[in-house]
Amino acid sequence: RYKYSNPNSFLSTHSNISHSLSLSQETPMAKQYQTLFLILSISYLFSSDLTAATAASPAGVSKKAVNFIQSSCKATKYPAVCFNSLSAYANTIQTSPKRLAETALAVTLSRAQSTKLFVSRLTRFKGLKKREVEAIHDCAEEINDTIDRLNKSIQELKLCGSAKNQDQFSFHMSNAQTWTSAALTDENTCSDGFSGRFMDGRIKNSVRAKIVNVGQETSNALSLINAYAKKY
Repeated sequence: RYKYSNPNSFLSTHSNISHSLSLSQETPMAKQYQTLFLILSISYLFSSDLTAATAASPAGVSKKAVNFIQSSCKATKYPAVCFNSLSAYANTIQTSPKRLAETALAVTLSRAQSTKLFVSRLTRFKGLKKREVEAIHDCAEEINDTIDRLNKSIQELKLCGSAKNQDQFSFHMSNAQTWTSAALTDENTCSDGFSGRFMDGRIKNSVRAKIVNVGQETSNALSLINAYAKKY
């Protein structure tokens, strides 16, 4: 759905990458690095464009809904990330703490799935060192766990909405909080795996940037879940 706001900029960037990797015509290894760097650059451009798209204030949305999201996000650890991610869904969220928490989890899950796709592409690259491959595989497993736990948290949050009494609500809410917290631990473990000097700098920076973003979204989602729990 999202398109590059400046196609010429993308083509120029692609051209510069290709030019700087002109040695790829000489060796198979260089060709593999060209493929890897192209993946990294495209991923960066897409992420930047997506962030810019979600950061824009949505048209036709009540100021009350936007203010509610902004006010709620101020209580999170990463308020700017929170507002940029959720303001586009103001029409859905309105002033509901429940829908705000549900949307935050859904956005976090989407980010995690995008990161999983990115990392899975890196695992197919044959020009990596053994320790780099191991770190990427370990990270992919952690991301899979993150996705699984976020899905479970989403289901538990839905059950909160159909709870018939305080005990049922508290039970499902506690489960949602536990699963989201566990997802955050998985992300931190993945990020730690890319802290060593043995990793290629560009790979490390690209993967860690994505993991950090997912971690920030997860942290914010947990804060909004906790806020929803207090309002029940």
